[in-house]
Amino acid sequence: MRKYFITGLLVLVPLAITLWVLNLIIGTMDQSLLFLPADWRPKALIGFNIPGLGTILTLLIIFFTGLATHNFIGRQVVALWEAILTRIPVVNSIYSSVKQVSDTLFSTSGNAFRKALLVEYPRKGSWTIAFLTGIPGGDVKNHLQGDYVSVYIPTTPNPTSGFFLMVPRADTVELNMSVDEALKYIISMGVVSPPEHVDKKRIGDAV
Repeated sequence: MRKYFITGLLVLVPLAITLWVLNLIIGTMDQSLLFLPADWRPKALIGFNIPGLGTILTLLIIFFTGLATHNFIGRQVVALWEAILTRIPVVNSIYSSVKQVSDTLFSTSGNAFRKALLVEYPRKGSWTIAFLTGIPGGDVKNHLQGDYVSVYIPTTPNPTSGFFLMVPRADTVELNMSVDEALKYIISMGVVSPPEHVDKKRIGDAV
């Protein structure tokens, strides 16, 4: 009975968690229907809600926003509202910080979270997986002697929280695995091992 129970857990737990995450995402995106006038919502038109309709509306809004901002008028509108937001005291600091992070993460030309690294943390002789986020900037780089990189060390099993460190480039090892493989390895607490590659190298050796 114990064996069958564990087998059932191994089958149902991943499925249940997947459905829960999907339900959370779709439920959140369905809130976009609240932007529609009450008379235009599915419940008013056909008498009941349609799950996922708000998700489609959200994706369409994102797509057409991107499409609109690619032309001259759209870029001018974006520049105008950014100029307005940057003049509002509290909003300015929040918007500027979030925009800087999102531009770094989602830019196709950026290097944030493009490489998985191996670093010694929290002490010498202990290793963990980190992600390359860039190089130190501002006044910080004036106080660091040598070639440093910025890394993000996620926690297990929740990689959305973690630690930001600046370490010598030569002390990091570039892993021959994708970011997705590294995240699976972290979330599973090392249970789900990525495919083996023997040609790992130090970032310092590549430059």
